[in-house]
Amino acid sequence: MNSFIELLRQPWPWYVSGPLIGLTVPALLLLGNKSFGISANLRHICAMCFPANIPFFRYDWRKELWNLFLVAGVLLGGTISAWLLSDPNPVQVNPALVNELAGYGIHNYQSQVPAELFSWGQLFTIRGLLMMVGGGFLIGFGTRYAGGCTSGHAITGLSMLQWPSLVATVCFMVGGLIMANFILPIILSL
Repeated sequence: MNSFIELLRQPWPWYVSGPLIGLTVPALLLLGNKSFGISANLRHICAMCFPANIPFFRYDWRKELWNLFLVAGVLLGGTISAWLLSDPNPVQVNPALVNELAGYGIHNYQSQVPAELFSWGQLFTIRGLLMMVGGGFLIGFGTRYAGGCTSGHAITGLSMLQWPSLVATVCFMVGGLIMANFILPIILSL
């Protein structure tokens, strides 16, 4: 059992994890489901918990119950991995990145995310509000505007050769590159 947990703690190579992710689509098709994604579950939860006379929420959400189990599995898997599989050692960061981040006042690598960016104290700074609240709003808006999230478009949509998913995935990638290389350094400088 101990060696199995050690195996799970190691990063999996692309040639193992990539095909496992790729097999998601044929598995869903064999099970009779044609869509995959996390963001649609917010709509299902709203339709389930807050029945209203809003046309967007008037549908049979019970047909998508499997997707709610998927989200529950993601949450359970994350909890189990944080509890059983987490590495107590500080995160290993490339020395070049350490030097760059030091210029922004980021020095703490004791957890998965730097406390200088993601903590309750930072939430009430301009940088924290922009990153956590503004970023959360933009992700939610973008997911709704694009008709799905990165996993839904890039995994399911592309494998089904859907043109909107190709456009959305290209936009996700371009937006990520612009954010990481041009906008994030400005926000971190605040």
